[in-house]
Amino acid sequence: MTQCLPASLTPLETAVATLLHELDAVAAEELALAETLGCVAAEMPALPLIPAHDLAAADGWAVNANDVVGASSYSPLALAKPPAWVDAGDVMPQHCDCVLDAGAVVTSGPLVEIIMEGAPGHGVRRAGRDISADRPAIAAGHLIRPRDLLMARIAGWPTLNVRRPRLRIVNLPGGAATARLIADHARANGACATEIEAAARDAASVADVLDPDGSDLLIAVGGSGVGRNDATVTALARRGEVLTHGVALQPGRTAAVGRTGATPVLVMPGAPDHALAAWFALALPVLERLSGRRSRPSRLLPLSRKIASNVGLAEIALLEERDGAWLPLTTGDLPLHVMARADAWLLIPGPSEGFAAGTPVDAYLWRE
Repeated sequence: MTQCLPASLTPLETAVATLLHELDAVAAEELALAETLGCVAAEMPALPLIPAHDLAAADGWAVNANDVVGASSYSPLALAKPPAWVDAGDVMPQHCDCVLDAGAVVTSGPLVEIIMEGAPGHGVRRAGRDISADRPAIAAGHLIRPRDLLMARIAGWPTLNVRRPRLRIVNLPGGAATARLIADHARANGACATEIEAAARDAASVADVLDPDGSDLLIAVGGSGVGRNDATVTALARRGEVLTHGVALQPGRTAAVGRTGATPVLVMPGAPDHALAAWFALALPVLERLSGRRSRPSRLLPLSRKIASNVGLAEIALLEERDGAWLPLTTGDLPLHVMARADAWLLIPGPSEGFAAGTPVDAYLWRE
């Protein structure tokens, strides 16, 4: 049995709203630091003050700057005993606010002289310099980066709270490369993705593996068209419900949206460019809802030349940053060699005819 596309394509906004219907963020979970890189941070307690005390930032003599005002080799300051010596990382002695170089103190028998002035804070790492009090380790809703893990390790935290949606990605035989592309994008956006391949391209074989299996989003890659070997939408109808087949998105018009139980299902075309467009336009909003992610990295730059778009179809444009502007590389057609050089992507809404040259556009960075 072959599924036919509807007479009119479903607007992209409607398809996205269908996927997001009654969908909430997944529960936060506590993971070891090594497992959290690239995940989306959940709410966390504030970090402690780091460092907790003033520390010596260099080896030398700890003094109070006011006590050595005017000291020089021409006018040395005599002391009854040498000041305290500190190594880098030591807690500064009480009432000391700077560290003088080793050569700043000269001893000759019982005579001790300081021959150098000091400035408050010189050679000192102030309390709270790295992390001020009451600051969260990582803001909730943001991807965890290596520098975030550094702060957590310095604070002595063995774990972090994250929201990590579970994605199950089903692909048809021969479509492993496209499925891996989607899985890689999912993991780069903080998801836990598992991949499984159907035994064959017929509806029964696809239906066998079209099971959420506890996942938060089920993605099927391939078999969304109307050819004799395109049976994924038929399989979805057997396992759950097809809510829409055919989306006003270029590329990616044969994408389908449905549910199996309470789990949203997205059927993507098998071609890499069509699947990528479906990922950007349909899957990312779902993943962001599930993970609680608050923003995607983007950059506002003017277009170096116009982008023309077909009214009625949302289109994906790939852009390259050049000379402080976005250079459009392609719109609605995403060859692999163009994907390789693109720095960002832009979703052109269906009602739009495109953008004139010089128009500032906020494009999503593809090289995070």
